[in-house]
Amino acid sequence: MGYAQYKELDSSGVSWLQKKPSHWRIKRLKFSTDLINNKVSVEDSPLPYLGLEHIESWTGRKIEGEISNSEGLASSFVVGDVLFGKLRPYLAKVYLAQQDGLISSEALVIRSKDELDAEFLKYYMLSRDFINIVDSSTYGSKMPRASWDSIGNLPVLLPDVEEQKVIACFLDFKTAQIDALITKQQTLLDKLAEMRTALISHAVVKGLDPSVSMKDSGVAWLGKIPENWDVWKVTHGFGKIGSGTTPKSDNPIFYDGTIPWVTTSELRESVIFDTMQKVTVEAVASHSALKIYPAGSLAIAMYGATIGRLGILGVEATFNQACCVFSDPMVFDNRFVYYWLWMRRPILISLSNGGGQPNLSQDDLKKIWIPIPGLDEQRTIVRFLDAKTAKVDEQVKKVESVIAKLLEYRSSLITNAVTGKIDVRDFQIPQSAEGLAS
Repeated sequence: MGYAQYKELDSSGVSWLQKKPSHWRIKRLKFSTDLINNKVSVEDSPLPYLGLEHIESWTGRKIEGEISNSEGLASSFVVGDVLFGKLRPYLAKVYLAQQDGLISSEALVIRSKDELDAEFLKYYMLSRDFINIVDSSTYGSKMPRASWDSIGNLPVLLPDVEEQKVIACFLDFKTAQIDALITKQQTLLDKLAEMRTALISHAVVKGLDPSVSMKDSGVAWLGKIPENWDVWKVTHGFGKIGSGTTPKSDNPIFYDGTIPWVTTSELRESVIFDTMQKVTVEAVASHSALKIYPAGSLAIAMYGATIGRLGILGVEATFNQACCVFSDPMVFDNRFVYYWLWMRRPILISLSNGGGQPNLSQDDLKKIWIPIPGLDEQRTIVRFLDAKTAKVDEQVKKVESVIAKLLEYRSSLITNAVTGKIDVRDFQIPQSAEGLAS
């Protein structure tokens, strides 16, 4: 990383910590902190409530936005307490309290003693090595939790308090720099997403000829369309619109076959060549609703959180009941319809019904009107969008790679600083604007 290293090291006696600076002490966490177990009724307390969902993973930050209320008992905390999410600890939900409040009972409230700076403790508990060792101690398969008995017995490295404060100050400054770079990359991702949406929207609504005259579509929510385009109802433009089913899970003869079986988790705006699960010929023969659709078929998710997600078959496959499948197109190019549905996803979701889980039905989707040019022009538009979106997607991958590297660097920097792998004792915050931007 280009930072100095401590010259005098000795063994920590702990395999995952390896060597430590010789002047650093090592102590069990429970002897340097107190576990605060003060339960308070949420309804009876004026203190603000904090859920684990409002603590960002791996950053130590509280997520801005409305803080939801809860019911029952919660743990109270005060300014300076470190909150550690014991549920699914691999998520690294760690927060240094900036105000008094209440936290979900799925978090530990840890108060450092005089020999341990709270900021240093926050970063120590955010270090990759610490999170990994805590995660290895969890109990429960579906909802893994860590216990204080296990966490409290873990070692904490203790330079003197002044050195702890320097390390914490160094990490505050450096992580803020990294976070600013990540924010810039996220902004670039947002712009690329807007560019992609604008490309698709313009092409499937107005075509590629900017001089074309427009006419009224005859469908209120579609507005105007190019004068040489027609409007077709989905049910009239495909020879087959259907779905699938889930073979009985208690019969092993239906699974681990060779026929791909698509669920909504595999609808990810891409071509589907393989699936997590495959069904057998016996499953298809035993379930009349389990039909095999040809390659090129277009599928859309009808239920829940994945509603409106899309996929195109690259191979023959079957589907579960949560997918609606369009095949045997008569006037449509499937990829043109794919782009049009992708652009209109918000409209599709608005057509859904249901309470907590929005649902689309096949009947809802069959009633959709789609404006289209002739097949040749549809295919020209598809080739244009395939090429343009591929370039945007490549840029997105590069930006995402930069973000991933920045996040990895952030994590490594924290781990190396709090475990004595780098020496930052001479660090001073730059006073100039040039220093802050460097």
